[in-house]
Amino acid sequence: MKILLVGEYSNVHATLAEGLRALGHKVTVLSDGDSWKNYPRDIDLVRSSGKWGGIKYMMEAVRLWPTLKGYDIVQLINPVFLDLKAERIMPFYRWLRRQNGRMFMGSFGIDKPWVEEGLKPETFLYSDFYVNGKRRHNAFTEEMEAIWLHGTKGKLFDRIADDCDGIVAALYENYICCKPKYEGKLHFIPFPINLDKTTPKEPHPEYDGIRFFIGVQRERSEYKGTDVMLRALQRLKLQYPEQMEIVKTESVPFPIYQNLMNHSDVLLDQLYSYTPAMNGLLAMSKGLILVGGGEEEQYQLMQEPTLRPIINVRPTEEDICEQIDKRLIQAGSSELERLSAENVEYIRRHHDHIKIARKYIELWTKQL
Repeated sequence: MKILLVGEYSNVHATLAEGLRALGHKVTVLSDGDSWKNYPRDIDLVRSSGKWGGIKYMMEAVRLWPTLKGYDIVQLINPVFLDLKAERIMPFYRWLRRQNGRMFMGSFGIDKPWVEEGLKPETFLYSDFYVNGKRRHNAFTEEMEAIWLHGTKGKLFDRIADDCDGIVAALYENYICCKPKYEGKLHFIPFPINLDKTTPKEPHPEYDGIRFFIGVQRERSEYKGTDVMLRALQRLKLQYPEQMEIVKTESVPFPIYQNLMNHSDVLLDQLYSYTPAMNGLLAMSKGLILVGGGEEEQYQLMQEPTLRPIINVRPTEEDICEQIDKRLIQAGSSELERLSAENVEYIRRHHDHIKIARKYIELWTKQL
């Protein structure tokens, strides 16, 4: 099968491509590497800053697009699969639609259904938009509502979702949000993780306590909940100065980020989510214990009967402190080792990139 994966989100398409190639398929990944994260791709399409950067990007896309034909499958990472204003993307979609086989779109994070359903307080117990029954008002949530519900991104989502052959959701939230309107063409396939390339965590040579790792993106800290998680860690550090260490990083390139993660024991991520995304899954594959989204609903969707490796926390400083204190700091080393092993096994069962690639091939083959 000849496959084109367009766009990138946290290494999803690059990792999926590795699994597909291992199964004998010909795969091309076209992306900007997910900006500063700089993930691998076969065709590099990066927009530089400034007006001239935008003009050069458009010229390069126009030059490149006539070569993107003859693929059996094209999957878009998101309706906004190019670094252009939404109203300029539809002609690029139409070309791909006319010149190739089946078209699929990923629902892998923020998109119109996510915002639409998230703004309904009854959809989730808590979400990016509601916590404890109260609407979250911050710059990020206000922007997401504006661009996805009242702007051109939302209109672009509607047009591509209605036209494409299938929508693939990889997170519990995306699946639940897309289901009311797109159940007939919606498919759930988890994110892929390449365990063959995963570097297992190693004890830090200069520290024998518990190392808590938290990655902060300054512009998204309030939205992702890392601000609350960091404050909880700092409170616990005052209580247990000798037993724990906090490792914080801000928007560093992926190799540096991964090296810091490799020498940590616990990752805190995705406070307002029911389920881990790529960053959390990568940490779990290394044997780090994940503190974040691990609600029972996502285990049921994954059809996991026994493993519960994630330290699930509700979005308050108090609950984060309580769960970490009770389940990690007060736990013995054998319990931490058990949780670490369960995290790796969970990834092996549900996110191995070869297993995930087979799920995609099964879906695409039915469509073809």
